[in-house]
Amino acid sequence: MTLDEIIEAIGVKPFYQEPAGVIYCADCLDILPRIPDKAIDLVLTDPPYGININKSNRLSVSRGRGGEDWDGQKADPRIMSWILTFPMTAIIWGGNYYGLPAVRGFLIWDKLNDGRDFADCEFAWTNIDMVARIFKIRPQNMDGGKVHTTQKPVKLMTWCISLDKSNPQIILDPFLGSGTTAVAAKQLGRRFIGIEIEEKYCQIAVERLRQEVLPL
Repeated sequence: MTLDEIIEAIGVKPFYQEPAGVIYCADCLDILPRIPDKAIDLVLTDPPYGININKSNRLSVSRGRGGEDWDGQKADPRIMSWILTFPMTAIIWGGNYYGLPAVRGFLIWDKLNDGRDFADCEFAWTNIDMVARIFKIRPQNMDGGKVHTTQKPVKLMTWCISLDKSNPQIILDPFLGSGTTAVAAKQLGRRFIGIEIEEKYCQIAVERLRQEVLPL
């Protein structure tokens, strides 16, 4: 299916649309059931982990979220069930918190923190049949400045997309956040569908995408 055909099948007015993709400002549980079977090639996402990291006020403040209640719950299990039901590639950051099926191809983001207070790395679950791989990049000052609590670097997400040798053309992120997956897809000349429940992050994603140019 083409992106336009998928958008028509979803039947919900997008928050933002451009030739490279579309963003819905909505609960992903309202959008996912509307997506036709076999329409998505790759799900690349970073859902909340439900580890309640804001219980440490120092870490919470350092992320610009002091006094807020965030990451207190995991994503609804129906979302993971939807992802696993269809024959598409999936890369789920924080998948180690979700009891997903055993795989050999875990991905590792080595943050090069060298034992500082923050974690040295993060993990992604993937159903790509491959050996475990490591990507090394510091999170400091990434992509012109961090605008979301759990933001991933664009280079990390383009690396993730490149690992899928089936050459995915339609990439879905049901937890779009500040839009990194969409930006990575656009840089690689792929099409994206992003879903984000908070309007402020939808707008940030739009602003980031407008700074990108489709490759020839």
